[in-house]
Amino acid sequence: MSIKLTWLGHSAFQVLIDGHPVLFDPFLSGNPVAAASPTQVSAEIIFLSHAHGDHYGDTVAIANRTGAKVVANNEIAIYIARQGVAATHGQNPGGSFDHGFVIAKWTVAFHSSSFPDGTYGGAPNGFILTAKASGKKLYFAGDTALFSDMSLIGDHGIDIAFLPIGDNYTMGIEDSVKAVKLIRPRYVVPMHYNTFPLLAQDANAWAERVKDETAAMPVVLPFGGSFELD
Repeated sequence: MSIKLTWLGHSAFQVLIDGHPVLFDPFLSGNPVAAASPTQVSAEIIFLSHAHGDHYGDTVAIANRTGAKVVANNEIAIYIARQGVAATHGQNPGGSFDHGFVIAKWTVAFHSSSFPDGTYGGAPNGFILTAKASGKKLYFAGDTALFSDMSLIGDHGIDIAFLPIGDNYTMGIEDSVKAVKLIRPRYVVPMHYNTFPLLAQDANAWAERVKDETAAMPVVLPFGGSFELD
């Protein structure tokens, strides 16, 4: 059993967890670097970190087409249910839930959160996913600043972490390297960069720092690129 992830651009990922397709923050329509359209992706579960349009994205359309369950904080789950999505599940920081093939634990993130129409989207989040068949653990930080309790997330034994590096709205390169030191993952994937000029970053320079300053292995993907963790 394995984890296979494909970067769809920005913070959107298609992930196969022991053969089960899930999506993280599927912002595809309006994403200038999107590696797939909303009609080309599949999901049993869509995990959402927060309500901003560049993360919420195409969630409703994809969920309605595929029948995927949307897992997010309580406010987002209620909002999405009101948009007609049949299967939603709300969680909040510190809470865990068994979603069948994966256990999701919600974590804090330091950011903001509102829907494109201005509706309050609850507190932003990250999440730790534990694949039940393989035992692999993924940490998706969402949009966040650096915070010291990332060291507690690291205590879970993270196999692969997804961290923003774009700066301005989230951590930049400097703080993301500090985050890697706290989280101590086996592998780390950068996200939320090079979508728009404001988020321009040199991911290869970031990767060199990760290799030089931490024990993690950086995984820098092209748009549409994949990585498999056995």
